[in-house]
Amino acid sequence: MPIWKRNLFVCWFGMFVAGIGMSQIAPVLPLYIQHLGVHSMSAVAQLSGIAFGITYIISAVFSPIWGHVADKVGRKPMILRASLGMAIIIGCMGFAPNVYVLIGLRLVQGAITGYGTACTALIATQTDKEHAGYALGTLSTGSIAGSLLGPIIGGFIEERLGFQPVFFITGALLLIAFILTALFVKESFVPKEKKATGLKAIWQGVPEKSLTIVLLVTFFILTLGLYSIEPIVTVYVTQLTKGAGHVALLAGLAFSASGLANIIAAPRLGKLSDKIGAHKVITVALVIAGIIYIPQAFVKNPWQLTGLRFLLGLTIAGLNPSVNTLVKKITPDSLTGGVFGFTMSAGYLGVFGGSVLGGQVAARLGIQYVFFITSALLLINALWVYFKVYRKLSLKEKLSV
Repeated sequence: MPIWKRNLFVCWFGMFVAGIGMSQIAPVLPLYIQHLGVHSMSAVAQLSGIAFGITYIISAVFSPIWGHVADKVGRKPMILRASLGMAIIIGCMGFAPNVYVLIGLRLVQGAITGYGTACTALIATQTDKEHAGYALGTLSTGSIAGSLLGPIIGGFIEERLGFQPVFFITGALLLIAFILTALFVKESFVPKEKKATGLKAIWQGVPEKSLTIVLLVTFFILTLGLYSIEPIVTVYVTQLTKGAGHVALLAGLAFSASGLANIIAAPRLGKLSDKIGAHKVITVALVIAGIIYIPQAFVKNPWQLTGLRFLLGLTIAGLNPSVNTLVKKITPDSLTGGVFGFTMSAGYLGVFGGSVLGGQVAARLGIQYVFFITSALLLINALWVYFKVYRKLSLKEKLSV
């Protein structure tokens, strides 16, 4: 097996487990906080929001920092640091004596992040150009699938085994990822000459700043759109079923349908971006995704919602790898980790922003408006990408022929 394929397999497994580790606490968090001695429902809701969101906010801050370190010392050491650190921290959550310790551990979890940044940078720099789109597309399915399936996995484990095993099992899987990385991941890393350091210096060294900004905003918006339904999906399914039962199961299927579709389509769309250009895949995928959000506001039953979420996942699958492929192409290898750190930060902010947007819009305007607003954001982004990315890169292609 080629080294790049072996690296991809190990990193995919780690990204999948890390995605689960970031999101599996969502369905059990309110119950666990009650278990830790908080009985006021308003206090439970408030503390749940803090505990859930703080990991993503802190991750957004630290992701570029760890990416910059990865450019200095290598990506494999950062993968080992993050996987072992998360294994220990998430395992310790099962022993939290009170909610404040739990929140503190969630904060530390965000601070030791960098697993996804290091994996993405490793695959981007250690894979030949002919397979870069496919490799990055496959890698992206790990993180997204883990994040989308995490809430269902966490809820299932809690129902069958209790609260603590949710954290212990996730920690054990991350420890396995650490061991696999130590044994099988290979990296040919040559430290670059020492230059000015710091995130500002990284940004100053980016040759295509305007294009990079467009890609970062695109990554933020597509992640925001994907997670905007998370806080309302159970309520929406309850409305659609009129309380007929199996709400949790149907809501889980609706939410996870996009994750399953992403796993199926991302490697294929990654290959397509290698052939026709990532900028073309991004533009078309944004338009189709924006359109697919609209009928979700008019569904009559959970199965229609699940089907549309599956179609949405097929479309969004073309966005993550294409964004990463373009970032790789326009970024020098010496800055890859730092710039991918900015990309991961945009993604983390998108997860947090999507959850906030969905909940606030649904509460103030109604659930249907969540889909309308998200659709508008994606379509506006598609226009921006068309004028700032598609036309620019298409012109370069014509000139190079």
